[in-house]
Amino acid sequence: TAAACVCQCCCCWRAQQSCSSSPASPELSQEGPAMVKVTKSKTFQAYLPNCHRTYSCVHCRAHLANHDELISKSFQGSQGRAYLFNSVVNVGCGPAEERVLLTGLHAVADIYCENCKTTLGWKYEHAFESSQKYKEGKFIIELAHMVKDNGWE
Repeated sequence: TAAACVCQCCCCWRAQQSCSSSPASPELSQEGPAMVKVTKSKTFQAYLPNCHRTYSCVHCRAHLANHDELISKSFQGSQGRAYLFNSVVNVGCGPAEERVLLTGLHAVADIYCENCKTTLGWKYEHAFESSQKYKEGKFIIELAHMVKDNGWE
C-alpha cells in the first residue's frame, strides 16, 4: 500500500520520548502525540495535531514540539536564545559527550531534524550537579532553527 496513517489527539497526552531514532515498522504505531505516517520506504514522520500550537523546523517545516511540552524560554544556545522542551518529535540524536555549559558540566547529545538533518540543539543526557538534574532527558532547541505553527494568532 502507498501509506497508512493513524491519528489520535494529545490534549492531555504526555510522554518522555527517546531521542534515538528507531526504524519504522510496517505496522501502525499506536504511540506518539499525533499522526504517524508509514511510507513505502519504511521511514516515518510524526505530525502534531492542527488543533494545538506547535513548533516546526524553520528549514523544512517538520513538526518538532507541541507548545504544551515547553518548559522554559530562558535558555541560551550557541546561536542565541533557546527553549527547553519535555519531549520532541522528528528528532534524532548524535552521540553523548561531556560539555561545560553556562550552568556547569553536562553530558549532552546534539539533536537534529530527522527530515533535513539540520542540527537543532541538544538533549541533556546527564547533569553532574544536583541543581541541574531536572534537565536530564529534556531537549534544547535554538530559536534560530524553529518557527511557530498552528493557532498562534
